Amino acid sequence: MVYRTYLKGMKEGIPVGLGYFVVSITIGIAAKQANLTPAQATVMSLTNLTSAGQFASFAVIAAGAPYLEMVISQVVINLRYCLMSCALSQKVDPKLPFYHRLFMSFGITDEIFGLSISQKGRLDPWYSYGAMSVAIPGWTLGTLVGILSTSVLPQKFLSAMNMALYGMFIAIFMPAARENKILLPIIALSMGLSAVFHGLPWFGFISSGMKIIILTLVISMGAAILFPVSEEGSGEQV
Repeated sequence: MVYRTYLKGMKEGIPVGLGYFVVSITIGIAAKQANLTPAQATVMSLTNLTSAGQFASFAVIAAGAPYLEMVISQVVINLRYCLMSCALSQKVDPKLPFYHRLFMSFGITDEIFGLSISQKGRLDPWYSYGAMSVAIPGWTLGTLVGILSTSVLPQKFLSAMNMALYGMFIAIFMPAARENKILLPIIALSMGLSAVFHGLPWFGFISSGMKIIILTLVISMGAAILFPVSEEGSGEQV
């Protein structure tokens, strides 16, 4: 059972791993511009699975800012993963050991979260491990390839790679949205409010990471109140 669940996670995580490989090439290029060595960039991608956090760290490193600024920027930008962890904690078995929760939390990214939360019933940690086992190497190897191939790839190709991650993220949620009539309007509402937050000058003082946190809290709380699910984790409204 564990073996089958792990393989299922690997199989469904392969598109994520391939997408990560392509997208993280730009991470490697940005790391080179920040004067990081290939080893430093690779270790960073292996231990910090977030594109926004890594790009922000490059700016902090290039500016020679103090460690405190680095810590604050990473906490603010990556705080949304705490929300994702809280959401997944409601989907796993309440008796799941702490070490499983710890290992699962390390590999939470937007796409891994999307795959995990879309699973029917309780989430088996071995599913997440399977997806992580192909997604994390894809992200890390792409960074290494990017920093080793700087100034080789054409600019048009780099621009296309920046859009690949968004397309992959949409592809993860669309199958679940077709099965759940409530999910699609919530996704559309999220996209609309995100565009409003980004476009209106009144919200210009809020960082991009904090905007994601605010929208996640407001929309998820509203959906939970209006469309609660059963305690058994079946995904059906009560």
